[in-house]
Amino acid sequence: MTVMPHWQVHPGTGPYLLLVHGFLMGPNQWHPNLGALSAVCRPVVVDLLGHGRSPAPSKVECYLPDAYIEAFETIRQALQAERWLLCGYSLGAGLTLRYALSHSERVIGHAFTNSTSALADAEQVALWRAEGEVSAARILTGGRRAIERIPVHPRFAKRIDAASRALVLADAARLRPQGVANAIRCTTPEASVRSELGDNQRPALLLNGARERRFQPHRQFIARHMRQVRIADLDAGHAVNLEAAAAFNQALAEFIEQCPIS
Repeated sequence: MTVMPHWQVHPGTGPYLLLVHGFLMGPNQWHPNLGALSAVCRPVVVDLLGHGRSPAPSKVECYLPDAYIEAFETIRQALQAERWLLCGYSLGAGLTLRYALSHSERVIGHAFTNSTSALADAEQVALWRAEGEVSAARILTGGRRAIERIPVHPRFAKRIDAASRALVLADAARLRPQGVANAIRCTTPEASVRSELGDNQRPALLLNGARERRFQPHRQFIARHMRQVRIADLDAGHAVNLEAAAAFNQALAEFIEQCPIS
């Protein structure tokens, strides 16, 4: 049985847009975007397991990408939406991309941000799998202090404004060690869709934070190998929707308006 993550529909006009945040983030990540996006869609914000208001089940199978895909389908059916839009950030992008590739008939279009987990090659995946149990044990033993030492923790973010920083840190304070550990064990190592990008069937948009240098080889891979994708290079790092909110909102809104509904 799938353990459902918490999800919330926000006011808006147009098709539903599923928004999936990244590792160690939460629903407040989308605060600078919801107002602008509401003019072209109805945002649906989902919290990853162990994050935000979602449960943190002990069963590791609940955290596998396929379990998330099943949960997303349950949400779509609850909304009575024949088709919808998707946008994933970082680890969330690995999940929304997988959904779009496996359920293309349910997708109007999909957008995603810089995501090393979604584009990881076989060598990186093998390394994550090999290190997963040790890293997870460190989190379970060390608790919140261990979580705060993870390099991608939002407390290390340098380019976001004070208001956004306070909101994402409030989300980070709610992280549960069990959920974080299981994401390290089961979500991140299994999130890559690198070999499947050539099978994309729906309009896609990469919202590329061009200042994140380590991701730019992946950006080039996407440009060469992914079908039906356009790329918006934005003056931001990894947290593109927070660092360049206005540009992100404009690019995503224009993409949504240009996606064929039928």
